[in-house]
Amino acid sequence: MTADAGRTGAEPLSSVCWCCGVNRDDAELVHLGNHPEVGICVSCARWVQRRARALEDRHSRGVAAHLRALVGSARAAVIARGWHERGRLGAFLRRLDRYLP
Repeated sequence: MTADAGRTGAEPLSSVCWCCGVNRDDAELVHLGNHPEVGICVSCARWVQRRARALEDRHSRGVAAHLRALVGSARAAVIARGWHERGRLGAFLRRLDRYLP
């Protein structure tokens, strides 16, 4: 066993998100179960969850899957047009996106 002599217990460990590369405290990252060395930030974890849900929805014919597909299409159109980068409209759309599936 070796200890890092330069660190004290009060300092938070800094890690990098494996998806986007942003530096975060280790406690602010989501770690994968069998691979604790892999950590992703909350926004990337949301993105991964949406991708996983989209894969599940390919085989589903329910109303909820259809609504999520419509929201995904609208999200793609907003990003393609760059509306999410426009002043107050962009701020509103980014805030709204946090609450959509």
